[in-house]
Amino acid sequence: MQIALVIGAVAHPTYSFAEKKSAKADRDINAIGHRVIGYPTGPNNWYSLTKEEELGTRVSAAFEKSVPLLRDSVTESYLDRLLHVIGQNSDAKLPITIRVIDSDESYAVTLLGGHQYLTRGLLLELQNEGELAAAIARGVAHTALRSATGELTRVELINLTSLPPISVGPQGVANSTAGWGLGIPLAVLSFRRKDESSGDYFGIQYLYKSGYAPECFISFVQKVWPPSASTTSQAFSPFPPLQERLKVLQKEIRRLLPAQSEAITDTADFESFRKHMAGLPPPKPLPKRPILIRSDSQESN
Repeated sequence: MQIALVIGAVAHPTYSFAEKKSAKADRDINAIGHRVIGYPTGPNNWYSLTKEEELGTRVSAAFEKSVPLLRDSVTESYLDRLLHVIGQNSDAKLPITIRVIDSDESYAVTLLGGHQYLTRGLLLELQNEGELAAAIARGVAHTALRSATGELTRVELINLTSLPPISVGPQGVANSTAGWGLGIPLAVLSFRRKDESSGDYFGIQYLYKSGYAPECFISFVQKVWPPSASTTSQAFSPFPPLQERLKVLQKEIRRLLPAQSEAITDTADFESFRKHMAGLPPPKPLPKRPILIRSDSQESN
């Protein structure tokens, strides 16, 4: 199981926002929707909101040609309603869409310009509406942070300055960046690790502001980011070890989020949605990709 978020995010010097002197508005739940948390257009983000939206339309169109999408009005309507609630309780300045990839695999993708994708496998794995709302809220947070264009700017800056191509391998790395193929320069990986904390930090705020129990964010993280047994994977992952990450999330819940008299964990709508999803025809198997055999792998005569 994996969750692949195609993102960057605003760079911050530590993993946890709770461990830095962030702007007062960043910590103010009541300021949500009236603050700017992402890079404005300028030296740290070379893309305007209009340009990001334009690029997002092109990138998402190309992406959707590469994956099977689930075309189901009941599923789309339910997810759109959830997205609308969370979007209204966020700092996002771009319109956001959500689509379902018709695959039994469990992962999610957030593209630039506000385009979110969840797989059928992930939807069936989540146990309540709060966990599903957490998945959506985290993607919305990266859109609000202008994550993808922030990373694109750093990538282009690194290319322009011609830094040595010191890179890491694919183990634990969610996705490749720009023209580096399977390797990501260590500078970019370092930023991405810090950036992922932004998705957690603001995503859990949006979940809370939308009326859901913040503990659902923790159970969501536990489901989609299982602990890695490989020290190599941990070293090259854009995420810290699971236990460290959960500890930070619990600290931020205690520090930032006032206790709620009523908080949503699950709803009857989610139960109906899950039953509907389970009753849909199974995904069509993807065509097998051709296997390339290197000429030097042949036995010599």
